[in-house]
Amino acid sequence: TPVGEKILRHAQEMLSLLEAIDREAALAKGLQGGEIRVASFRSIATHVLPEVIADFRKTYPAIALSLTEYRGDYGSEHALREGRVDVGFTCLPLGDEFESWELFRDEYVVLFPPAAILPDRPLTWADLAAYPMILPPETDYCSVLIRDHFARLQLPLSAAYHITEDSTIVGMVMRGLGITIMTRLAAEPLPPQIQVRPLPTPLERVICVTVLANALHPPAVYAFLDTLKAHLKKHPHPLLKQPVCANSK
Repeated sequence: TPVGEKILRHAQEMLSLLEAIDREAALAKGLQGGEIRVASFRSIATHVLPEVIADFRKTYPAIALSLTEYRGDYGSEHALREGRVDVGFTCLPLGDEFESWELFRDEYVVLFPPAAILPDRPLTWADLAAYPMILPPETDYCSVLIRDHFARLQLPLSAAYHITEDSTIVGMVMRGLGITIMTRLAAEPLPPQIQVRPLPTPLERVICVTVLANALHPPAVYAFLDTLKAHLKKHPHPLLKQPVCANSK
């Protein structure tokens, strides 16, 4: 109702004020308390963050850390912009209101069914065109990146299936229903029978850690960023091109 909409706006303003009070309190506590809120997408949340969070908790046991997982890249960006998280993992080029550090690059590869007979040479685009293609929905960030790659190369691309979950796509490839293009990190864990080959023309996604550029960040945010960069330097991920940790601006 119109009255309900007015009340809802007031309630949202009250919640925003409460969050601002919490942030001010966290600043006062320094590294002896407070909270850091992290947003990520599935592959980073699964294969990178658990060890980073374990290191962070060991060093800063008094700081609470929450992790929210979003589908694709847009969720982290929106959560950062709306102040719902302090740190986000992103791939998309972002606007000037963000500050990002490149961490590593994740290569896109082609996954073939176990029974596929592949040539004993580098793949061509014609080799890929001989199979049905399985891709994420057209609005998915990875799907956009793949379609843009094909467009730059002036290659046709049509998907026989649009599937949201990476694990479902891998299962369909395993059953011989088609091939897919997926990043190495997102594809893990892969059944050993799946055949993995490089793209004829390479494609990568750049994974960054991102914060709001002009926000008042508590010390816990900088402690988390330092822990993340130190962990990646000491324990490089075997599937990723390792880490640049360079400011993107």
